[in-house]
Amino acid sequence: MEREEASTRVMNNRAKDRFTRSPTPMGFPDEPIQPSVFGLDWEVQPVPLGSEEVVAKKVVRRGEFGWVDDDRVEEIARFVDDLPMTVDQALSLRSALLQQKTVYSHGKLKSKAKELAKHYRNGTSIVDLSKKYDFPPMNVFRVVLEANGWSKNKIKDSFRDPASMKQREQEEFEAAEATDRVSNVDQSETQLRADLFEDILADWFEEQGVKLRRQPEMVKEQQQEHGRPVRTPDLLFLDDVTINGEPVAWIDAKHFYGADVEFQRKKMKKQMQRYIDEWGSGAIVFRHGFSDNLYLPGVLMLDASPLDLTRLSEPGPSE
Repeated sequence: MEREEASTRVMNNRAKDRFTRSPTPMGFPDEPIQPSVFGLDWEVQPVPLGSEEVVAKKVVRRGEFGWVDDDRVEEIARFVDDLPMTVDQALSLRSALLQQKTVYSHGKLKSKAKELAKHYRNGTSIVDLSKKYDFPPMNVFRVVLEANGWSKNKIKDSFRDPASMKQREQEEFEAAEATDRVSNVDQSETQLRADLFEDILADWFEEQGVKLRRQPEMVKEQQQEHGRPVRTPDLLFLDDVTINGEPVAWIDAKHFYGADVEFQRKKMKKQMQRYIDEWGSGAIVFRHGFSDNLYLPGVLMLDASPLDLTRLSEPGPSE
């Protein structure tokens, strides 16, 4: 924070002067804005880094990439019972660690493609290969099929329509998909929950009287103007908002735990920098809280403590 003090000051000033800047920032109306001023207090309870490190060693096992069963959840619950971390935070941390493990081990997976494909042709299942070599099942299946001569387009089309594959490949796909929460094809339920969390957050700010723009309308506007979405935070404030004394021009909602995990941090920093370049400092609201050690210059870390998350507990359309 000390090292980034000067650059953070520039980001904060950029957020403060966005209403008088010429040309106006992206997403702002052409006519001058007369912003109202809001100073909000937001109590947060970050997870100590030491606790996160202890839990990180417990939640990831070799060859385990799928959804955890009830017994495993209970085991993790007992482990975190005396720690300042919830089961949901621990499971979300597990997801972040698995994503990092998957990305950072992909080169090693590719190097073993021929070896894996040979075992597959000799009858070894994709799930067994995943457990033995410690790679996500769906990624193992992709490299095996590619090593067996399938094109990337054929693999993509076949995964979209598993019925088009031969019997063995259909069965292997279903088994791999069922034991892989990192690289599986169907992420629709996760996205529905994330969208709902964004709505809850936007509704909360509008209930406080804050004028804002939501992501869907900005996406539509930028597609018409630029042919694609360019910069679309979940919320863009049209009022002068400070939270815990920090200027906040925009907010992004993350339906997960903000872990002090390198891959996740780098990915978020790249995304948030686009927003900072346009509007100045902003904030991230994490559904499941965040690590005390997570820091991004110009980005205020917040948890969901003020929000009523009842709607997230209601059964979804497929439940």
